Order: sequence, then C-alpha cells, then structure tokens
Amino acid sequence: MTQAILNLPFRLRGCRGVLVDSNVLLDIATNDPAWGGWSARALAQAAEHTTLIINPIVYAEVSIGYTTIEALDAVFPATLYQREPLPWEAGFLAGECFLRYRRRGGSRTSPLPDFYIGAHAAIGHLALLTRDAARYRSYYPTLEILAPTNRKL
Repeated sequence: MTQAILNLPFRLRGCRGVLVDSNVLLDIATNDPAWGGWSARALAQAAEHTTLIINPIVYAEVSIGYTTIEALDAVFPATLYQREPLPWEAGFLAGECFLRYRRRGGSRTSPLPDFYIGAHAAIGHLALLTRDAARYRSYYPTLEILAPTNRKL
C-alpha cells in the first residue's frame, strides 16, 4: 500500500490523536471514485500510528448516509474511533475564526461546521485528517493538517 501521508509519525509528534473530518469518512462510505482510495489509505495509515477521534459534528455530517443510529454506530466502532465532545474553548475559537472569515468578506451568517472541527483539533492538540485543507490552513495556521499533497480537480 502506498503512503497517503508522508512522514506521518514525525508529523504526529505533539499530537494526542487525529480528528477525522467527515469528508474522509464519506469518501470511504460512498466509495468516491476520485477520493475513496486516498481517504481509505490515509485513514488506515493514521490508525496504525495514533488514536482516531470523531466529534458530534463529524458524527452528524456522516449520519445523513444512514437510516438508523445502529447502522451509523457500526461505522464508528469504539475499538477504532474515540468519541469526544466539543470543548467549550473550541466554541470560542470557532467564533473568533468565523469573525475573521466575515471580516475577509465571507458571506455565511453562522459558523460553518469546519470552523468547529478546526477549533476542536487546535484546542485538543489533535492533527486533522481531511482532504479539504484550504479553510483550515487559513484560519488555523498552527494546526497539523493531514491532507493530500496534490488536490485533484
């Protein structure tokens, strides 16, 4: 299997785990032709080196593809995924980043889930596994982002 994330053990130093973004999980669940392979390799690689973490926002975003909570919970076994609540401090940081977004001309009127996910990773000393790194890099510059090196179009 080819590595999806280069230098992963080195990049995870100082991180207590990896927060998995919903886009990675949805790529795998839907067998996305463009991203499914990368997402599956990256998730497996991260699981070999550290704890995988999800939060209620990721859980909610992935839930739309399932008809029962039991089916959804089967996708997130406790032996593989640690569930964490959103820290209160992450709510404040998400608000601060959203305010910067609005001042830069962003049109959304309420914080996007990405702001909460990024803030949780930043506050929780977590790396973030995502395939859509642009917003996270803009608003969380110190966050360890694990993303594809070449964005597919």
